Amino acid sequence: MGGDTSLNNTNLSRFMTILTMESLDITQSSAIFIFIFGIITYCLILFFQTIILVTIIVKRDLHKPMYVLLFNLFLCDLMAATGFYPQMLSTILSQNREISYLACVAQGMLIHFYLCGSLLFLSAMAYDRYIAICNPLRYHNLMTWGTVVKHIFMAWFITFGLMGSVFALTLSKTICRTNIVDMYCNNPSLMKLSCEDTRVNNYYGLFTIAVVQGPSILLVSLTYIKILITCLSTKQKKSISKAMQTCGTHLVVFLSFEVNTFLLLISHRLESVSPHLRRAFGVSVVIFPPILNPLIYGLKTKEIRQTIITLIEKLFIFNRTLN
Repeated sequence: MGGDTSLNNTNLSRFMTILTMESLDITQSSAIFIFIFGIITYCLILFFQTIILVTIIVKRDLHKPMYVLLFNLFLCDLMAATGFYPQMLSTILSQNREISYLACVAQGMLIHFYLCGSLLFLSAMAYDRYIAICNPLRYHNLMTWGTVVKHIFMAWFITFGLMGSVFALTLSKTICRTNIVDMYCNNPSLMKLSCEDTRVNNYYGLFTIAVVQGPSILLVSLTYIKILITCLSTKQKKSISKAMQTCGTHLVVFLSFEVNTFLLLISHRLESVSPHLRRAFGVSVVIFPPILNPLIYGLKTKEIRQTIITLIEKLFIFNRTLN
């Protein structure tokens, strides 16, 4: 009984522990400009992500598989932005790089949910494009609402299941350090706080990387090979141009995200990797996709762009009638 009490007290004290993250290495004079730039970026991300999410919800014409999958991708982006920007902005403003263990775990989980979820939804979007281009006559039979819901459920189930188990393993270890070797909290940096044997954690982490990234790469590779073959075999130049433009953009986004995520996770497991390179991978993977995805998939998509313009015009007319 006494042992259980001691264990509970140890767990409680760990969650109350204050950790210190790597220094940002910025001067106090430049901190205010970086803070202003960061808060503007965060507000723009929230604005564009929210307006596209609301547009997809209220416009029935956008209740299609591609846009529903896109909706979930934007939810992942919001996880990344919410996990990264508020904490980073507060530390820039206060010049204090301390964070509680509990807040660090919460930030790490949001970042990992975002990484895993984004890869899975980008893969599902690739499959949707494959069906739309290679089997257009069977699209509505293959991509039914039941199929789409299954894809979404499986993606979130895998995301929360795998990432939750990864963090459960990390939290089971006692800690003996308080320095986070990264710009923000993530599972590898939390794992490095422990002085216990973490080989099982490392092996399981590599297993999750293989489980998520392996099938994603295989699925996207096969779908785009089939799409390319289909586009080359058709004689309609307009159809080829439209398909290649849509799929080419998606492929670039997927490959850049996939490579960056893989290099980030592997860099923590290889001591020879430069800390500066590791930080660059870590920051770019949480900053650029939430900014670029609304522009690439949202505002550049004709249906969404026209719907947003129409909604803004109606809102403007409504405000004028009230005045």
